[in-house]
Amino acid sequence: MNRVKRTEYLDWMIKWKEKQIIKVISGVRRCGKSTLFEIYRDHLLENGIDEKQIIMLNFEDLENESLLEYRALFDYINSRLDKRKTNYIFLDEIQHVDQFEKTVDSLFIKANCDVYITGSNAYFMSGELATLLSGRYVELKMLPLSFREFYEGGGENKDAKTLFSQYIEYGSFPYITRYRLGKTETREYLRDIYNTVLLNDVVKRLKISDITALENVTRFLLFNIGSRVSPTKIANTFKSAGKGVDQKTVDRYIGGLTDSLLLYEANRYNIKGRQFLTTQSKYYAVDVALRGSIVKGTESDIGHILENIVYLELLRRGYDVYVGHSNGDTEVDFVAIAGDEKLYIQIAATALDDNVLERELEPLRRINDNHPKYLITLDELFENGNYNGILKQNLIAWLLADPSPVS
Repeated sequence: MNRVKRTEYLDWMIKWKEKQIIKVISGVRRCGKSTLFEIYRDHLLENGIDEKQIIMLNFEDLENESLLEYRALFDYINSRLDKRKTNYIFLDEIQHVDQFEKTVDSLFIKANCDVYITGSNAYFMSGELATLLSGRYVELKMLPLSFREFYEGGGENKDAKTLFSQYIEYGSFPYITRYRLGKTETREYLRDIYNTVLLNDVVKRLKISDITALENVTRFLLFNIGSRVSPTKIANTFKSAGKGVDQKTVDRYIGGLTDSLLLYEANRYNIKGRQFLTTQSKYYAVDVALRGSIVKGTESDIGHILENIVYLELLRRGYDVYVGHSNGDTEVDFVAIAGDEKLYIQIAATALDDNVLERELEPLRRINDNHPKYLITLDELFENGNYNGILKQNLIAWLLADPSPVS
């Protein structure tokens, strides 16, 4: 595969070009943030921007080690600015720079600086920086490849079913698809990502000494994607297995894992009361193949794998995604909300059996409003899949459809 163009993300960059606001791109390590900078740089060069107007620094490169202090970084950039033209400044993995917010803020107030920064976690824009730059930045939350991007980068092979199987097995990280890694290489690469995130973005940040306990909690969450869990439930599970870890520690670990963007939390949403519930969340992995490389025995867990893929796709399309809680203990897999728009979604591997179909439709039928309702499966549709307003859609076709613009 060639380098995937990440069109939706590129369009976001172009939309904010030269606007007096800091562009922040956050995303898990190796999801393609650096490549997005390269794609955007190429776009600028192709559209008349001189290479001297572009300053691009990656702070995971040892060549830039001397710039990991805010004043040294500012002086370096300031000495290279073209005072007569717009300067495009790309600061990749900026969280490595001590007090980087001072550099960013100083560049922001210069009329001739268009500033773009990236970070590999959800907390680098928290605290002092978010306060300092409040109202001065927009954020793009980047994910690894969507299936549509994976499919479009598939070269001559355009068999959607085959590519979807590969998407599940090999995953969505751009490097794997670009260099056509084999199964063994893929698993090694995914484990390297996992270890790097765990050690650099969780252990070091939270100063965790019991790494074994952290790994146990991480594996538990990865194994149980799509299942309701709580810190108390996890702590009790480990206690019964003779692995002592208390509820507060589990809660702290979960916060670190979601901040690292290795895992995403889906809170519950009370559909009737239109209230957000803070207990019994579900968690999803940033990549299903990464999950499979770490946790054994998940290959046949197709229902939760598909659920995970749909969850991430809804995030890409600009929705906030929740688990729907309806009457009694009835659940709808997802309630997706974007502004005034709301979708209700059920996911199943197949619903060709009448009993399964009725079971999957029932939670959607109990919802008494006019927002769109979908049942998404891998079934091929040979007829109009409309069940009194509930639309049945093929998952692969849904994933390949034009997504909503990234907001």
